[in-house]
Order: sequence, then structure tokens, then C-alpha cells
Amino acid sequence: MLEKIRLNWFSNVRADILAGIVVALALIPEAIAFSIIAGVNPMVGLYASFSIAVIIAFVGGRPGMISAATGAMALLMVPLVKDYGIEYLLAATILTGIIQIIFGVFKVAKVMKFIPRAVMIGFVNALAILIFMAQVPHFLGISTITYVFVGVTLLIVYILPRFLKSIPAPLIAIVALTALALFADIEMRTVGDLGTITQSLPSFFIPNVPFSFETLMIIFPYSIALAIVGLLETLLTATIVDDMTGTESNKNKESRGQGIANFINGCFGGMAGCAMIGQSVINVKSGGRGRLSTLTAGLFLMFLIIVLGELVVQIPMPVLVGIMIMVSIGTFDWSSFTYLKKAPLTDSIVMVTTVLIVVFTHDLSKGVIAGVILSAIFFVAKISQVTVTKTVMNEASHFKVEGQLFFASVESFLEAFDFSVRDEKIIIDFSTTHVWDDSGVGAIDKVVLKYYENKNEVKIVGLNATSQQLVDKLAIYNNDNAKMSAH
Repeated sequence: MLEKIRLNWFSNVRADILAGIVVALALIPEAIAFSIIAGVNPMVGLYASFSIAVIIAFVGGRPGMISAATGAMALLMVPLVKDYGIEYLLAATILTGIIQIIFGVFKVAKVMKFIPRAVMIGFVNALAILIFMAQVPHFLGISTITYVFVGVTLLIVYILPRFLKSIPAPLIAIVALTALALFADIEMRTVGDLGTITQSLPSFFIPNVPFSFETLMIIFPYSIALAIVGLLETLLTATIVDDMTGTESNKNKESRGQGIANFINGCFGGMAGCAMIGQSVINVKSGGRGRLSTLTAGLFLMFLIIVLGELVVQIPMPVLVGIMIMVSIGTFDWSSFTYLKKAPLTDSIVMVTTVLIVVFTHDLSKGVIAGVILSAIFFVAKISQVTVTKTVMNEASHFKVEGQLFFASVESFLEAFDFSVRDEKIIIDFSTTHVWDDSGVGAIDKVVLKYYENKNEVKIVGLNATSQQLVDKLAIYNNDNAKMSAH
């Protein structure tokens, strides 16, 4: 137990603290921007980022991953805030937490194994594109000095790690370029231009909404959507961080942790949040590996707001833009261009479709769900090919069936038989086939009964144990005393 605590908290102290500081600085403009998207006060996003990061550091299942207010969640909140206001949003956040805790208890995280690699690659690439697109309004067409600061930030973040690894390059870029902008009195957009920051801690309160069934009916659709999207983004991000760090994480514990964090967060005036791919990548790239990095990010965020609020609002936006552009470059899976050439056409289509839907809708869940459904359709089409080979031996027609017999393959299975023959001995061999469902049994029924109509003798052989059990349970022709054997 003590060894586990040491490993998760104190095995990488210096790097975790420095990485957490960098993440906290990057969280501020994003939290404010996401608050504006959702239509709420900037402090709602900042309080959420602080609360979730601190809580998830203790109860999450993926050390080193950053959770806070996110754009994907903010987009889902817009209609609720517009129609009912902030109090209903906080109530929905609390209910979101409860639903995610339930998901964790019932181990819903297991559904991750149903997300194909092509969808995962598409998800990561779409996020990288969205991160970059979110930066464009903050530097494109603003001023020449903005371009200069973005360019210098990119150079610092790209080149400096080759010579100095002890201090994260993004932190050096933020401190050095902010100091330069202040001392040289350079005019450019700053963090303060995104919204007003109140230098105060969040306080506990219960959302001021009627505790009624009507309220539940209002917030439940939003809460279930927030819970699913948040969990999906979190589990996919956890898998990415697993791959980046070469470690495993407890996905069900992470689900419960996200639920606990959102539940408590809603009681402190924060909007619902989840894991953040951009900040998680910043954390890992900056050396963050343990829970201390996540805790530091949350605590330092609040320290920045309360103690250094007047300085924070003067951080030039081009510096943070440059850091996030480097994050998007680092997040994008550049090997996916090679993947498109080498992978099966269906996998390439799935990956591109996932990217396009996420980018055009700005909704991660729609892209991932569409990718999974498309993969399933391609998979079903691939395995629905059934071949039936006919040979004649000892005055009997032998039909050898190869492939998977289920709802999608029954049509080609039935087309392989000639039902016009009469008074023949027919043997149908299923030794290289598996019968999966009622549709498959129904197809066997149809073949046998049609042959019976013309006085043919039919024998079914080769069914494996599972298929035999299903046929015995559902087949009609058994009642006609058809001869059956298995080997």
C-alpha cells in the first residue's frame, strides 16, 4: 500500500510539480473559453477546472491525466443554460456525476474494447485538428507582433528541450515572453481579454432549483449526454496516456472518479468536465507522470487566480496559442498517412469518417459512435460471406457449408441450394460453420423443410456443441424427426 502511494505520488516529484504548473497556465484560457461557449461566467469554468483536477488526483484511475472543463462538454450545455439558467446547469452537473459513478460501479468501461483502432486514430487526429482550429481566432489576422510571439513560442517549445530538460519548455516560454511583453510594453491580446477573473475561492452551495420530478425530466437528458460524452472522452484519453507512458490504468476506477469529481464540482459552482487530451499531452510531454502533477495543476490554477490574478490576465494569448499549436502537432498521429496506404480500405474509411464527423460537428461522441457503427457494418459485411460446396458421394448429395451463419448471411446460404430435386439423400455438413442466432436456425429450418416437401431425406452433421444446442432449442424440423448427428 505504502509502495503504491509512493509510486503514484512521490516517485517523480520535481517533474510532476513543474508539469502541473505548465498545465495550470494552459488551463486558464481554455477554461474561460469553454465557459463562454457554454454561456456562463468565466469563473464557472475556472472553478470546475480547479475542483475536478484536485478531486480526480485522489480518486481517479489514471495517474498523470488532467481532467477539467472541456469544449466537448461545454457544447452540450448551451441549450440548457440558454433555456433554464446556471442553477439548472449545476444540478445537471451533480446528476452527471451520479450517473458516471453508476457507470463505474457497473463497469461500463469495458465497452472500450469495442472501439476499433481505426476509430481511436481518428479520434486522436480529430482532437489535434480541433485544438489547432480553436487557436486560429486568437492569432490569425490580428497583428504582426502576434505572429512573432507565436513563432518565437513555437521555436522555444520545439528547440529548448534538446538542450534543457530540467524545466518544461512551455513554462520557460510563458515566463520569459510575458516578462518581455510587460517590460517592453508591447500591445497584444492577453488572457484578460477573454473574460473577467474574480480573485476568490469557490464556496459550497446546493443549486437553487425545485427538487421535483419536473426538474429531473429537464436535466436528465442533458446529464445522460454529459455523462456518456465525458466518459467516452475520458476513457479514450486514458488509453492514449497509457500508450504514451507505457503503463496501464484502472478505467472503472477512473469512471467512478470522474463521477465523484463532477458531483462535488457541481456543489461548488463548476460546470461538468472530463479528461482533457490537450492538457494531458502537455502534462506527459512536460514530464508529469504521477497524481501529484494533476493535484499541482488544480492547486496552482487556484493560486494563479487568487494570488497572481492581476499577473495572469497579462499573459499574452500568442504564447498560450503557440504552446497549444505544439500540443496539436504532438497529438496528431502523423503515421496515420502511412496507415491510410497500408490498412484495409474499410479501416481507412472508418478513420477518415471519424475525423470528418468530429471536426465538422465538434462533437466527439458523434464521431466515435459513427466510427464504431461503420466498423460494425463493415465487419458484418466481411464475415457474412457463406460458401456452400456440393459433392456427390455414395448416391448422396453432400453440401459443405463454410462461414458464419447469422442474420446477415442467411440469404447467400439459402441461394446455394436447389430445392427442385426429389427423392434424394441430402447431407448438410456444418463442421466448418458456426450458427449464431435465430435467423441462422431459421435458414436451416427452411432448407430442411423445403427438401422434405419433395420427399428428400435430409441429414444435418457437424454442428459444434454451441450450434447444436441452439438448433435443438429453436429448430422446427426436429419435430419432424429429422436425423441429426454431430462430430
